[in-house]
Amino acid sequence: MIVRKHFRFTGRVQGVGFRYRAKYAANGMGITGWAKNEYDGSVEMEAQGTEEAINRMLVMINKSDYIVIDTIDTKQIPLVEDERSFYVR
Repeated sequence: MIVRKHFRFTGRVQGVGFRYRAKYAANGMGITGWAKNEYDGSVEMEAQGTEEAINRMLVMINKSDYIVIDTIDTKQIPLVEDERSFYVR
């Protein structure tokens, strides 16, 4: 079953390759969506794919020595039809 989730990550998540690591992980798992930096130092992300693929993507992002995620706020949101890739905003 395909789901779409909105995430907000806080911690050491900007300037450490977070968005590009997310893109690499998403592309390898067939996940679509986007990631962007916010002015308050957090990263916002939407990911669409299977629950399992999204969870594997999060594990892959968190394996970096430079990224330190303190909190993750998550909510399920409606699917985006015809989205083809994951991109960095």
